[in-house]
Amino acid sequence: MKRIGLLSDTHSWIYPGIFDFFKECDEIWHAGDIGSQSSFEILNNFKPLKAVYGNIDGQDIRMSCPEIQSFYCEDVKVLMKHIGGYPGHYDKSIQALINIEKPDLFISGHSHILKVIYDDKKRLLHMNPGAAGKSGLHKVITCIRFLIDGKQIKDLEILENERKSL
Repeated sequence: MKRIGLLSDTHSWIYPGIFDFFKECDEIWHAGDIGSQSSFEILNNFKPLKAVYGNIDGQDIRMSCPEIQSFYCEDVKVLMKHIGGYPGHYDKSIQALINIEKPDLFISGHSHILKVIYDDKKRLLHMNPGAAGKSGLHKVITCIRFLIDGKQIKDLEILENERKSL
């Protein structure tokens, strides 16, 4: 069993509340737009980090993170890309890979909108953790934590905090 903390779109700022929210997590996964090498290092020093680069990430992040991650966590095949869309509206840059890889869990960021949707056609769970940074149009900082136990993805919890309160 693994406890996962999932976030995206930090844009060079790490919300202090994630450290408490993710304290029991075994790993952190970042779905892109990390923003700076220092943000990457803060997260990586806190917990083991799997991340992809996003459209705002410079060469420093692109040297540390791939554009796409494909891996297993327990018995769940995970595919992660920053710009990926969501069920029925996948970005054309990832559609073919989803069909080839057949992930159980597809993770994307970019939209700054938290979504957790099961795709009946592709038989996968899609997660977008929203945005955990201060930059962008979102009014609420969000991230997700959940458990992967064998083939099961369960016990999903959401952290929400209004940006104006920061």
